[in-house]
Amino acid sequence: MDRIVVTAWTVLLCTVGCGTPTQTPIPLWEHQLVDLTHTFDEHTIFWPTESGFEITKRSAGKTDKGYYYEAHSFSTPEHGGTHIDAPVHFFEGRHAVDQIPLERLIGPGVVVDVSSACSNDRDFRVGVAEFETWERENGPVPKGAIVLLRTGFGRHWPDRERYMGTAKRGAEGVAALHFPGLDPDSIPWLAARQISAIGLDTPSIDHGPSTHFEAHVALFERNIPAMENVANLDALPAKGFTVIALPMKIGGGSGGPLRIVAVLP
Repeated sequence: MDRIVVTAWTVLLCTVGCGTPTQTPIPLWEHQLVDLTHTFDEHTIFWPTESGFEITKRSAGKTDKGYYYEAHSFSTPEHGGTHIDAPVHFFEGRHAVDQIPLERLIGPGVVVDVSSACSNDRDFRVGVAEFETWERENGPVPKGAIVLLRTGFGRHWPDRERYMGTAKRGAEGVAALHFPGLDPDSIPWLAARQISAIGLDTPSIDHGPSTHFEAHVALFERNIPAMENVANLDALPAKGFTVIALPMKIGGGSGGPLRIVAVLP
């Protein structure tokens, strides 16, 4: 059974990465894998109003039968660390996290590097101009793409003040947030390309000062999920790789922890 699963993945990888299906599957283990996920631990960054990730060690040691046994419990808000926002998070009646089709979670990856603009403006919003520049340099955004915005803020993780613009907590912290995000006016343009999902290396798809979260609303009305706090985008090319982004399958969840990887040729 494991061999069948791996073969299915390798055919998919070659199909979306190469453009033309091959008759000979390429083993997954022959590809370079890039982990785009921050570790969940006591340093994980959450929204200023959230408590954060907690792990409780329950057992760790040899049992009376002589074998080693370790097991723990954990608790976490849905939205924090590297995670997915399901469309229902900001739009009633849209997909919960367990309802997001797998086809939206696996696809050709695109990295739009806006780190230069964001270094000059902490509140920069990535708009149509940046996406059109990407297309002029790389060709059309492929149908079903998972678009990743590299703002450069990932390099600040896990320093809350540099990453989010503030280390304050609660409502005071929310009011002091400053980091880049997506311009909601660009979403019709992205939807016309029939992208599957979008992600970025900041805490929110809307920029820090947002109070109405227009990008969330516009994306989620269209059932396009968002991935936040994505790691290691500086290790990826502009195109030519596959993204596999599988969240914890929480029944009715508005989001959840995400393990996201890039598969390079």
